[in-house]
Amino acid sequence: MDEKEFLFLIKRHSGIIHKVIFLYVDHPQDKKDLYQEVLLQAWKSIARFKRESTFSTWLYRVALNTVLTYRRKETRIAELKNSLDVLEYETPKPNENSDKLMNAIKKLNDTDKTVIMLHLEDYSNEEISQITGLSKGNVSVKLHRVKVLLTDKLKRQKK
Repeated sequence: MDEKEFLFLIKRHSGIIHKVIFLYVDHPQDKKDLYQEVLLQAWKSIARFKRESTFSTWLYRVALNTVLTYRRKETRIAELKNSLDVLEYETPKPNENSDKLMNAIKKLNDTDKTVIMLHLEDYSNEEISQITGLSKGNVSVKLHRVKVLLTDKLKRQKK
């Protein structure tokens, strides 16, 4: 894959990166740094993308791994590739309902957060299983439990 195709696909699927970062990081500067780090990691590992899955599935995996590694290490990246600077982080503008849902999801544990986020992006349980490394059955159980939990939390917020 050449740089032009890579940049096109990143721009097309940048919402994936934004959502993953939103759910795991709070500080605006950390979000910007982490967005650049996800781009860098994706570029560095693009040669290993074998097209056995969709680009978006692969990008979710890269973004999640990068974000979780970032959180474990809690370090910041000082220098980034100049060629990736054209893709700047823009804060998404959610509506009130999606903001409430995203904030409720943000309070979940990392695994549940990831599973529901992928489900809301219309990934199949099989694809979620591939991205997370969980079994397909475990994905189904987690999705059901998370949906019940979120429904309860959102109903309590309305009261």
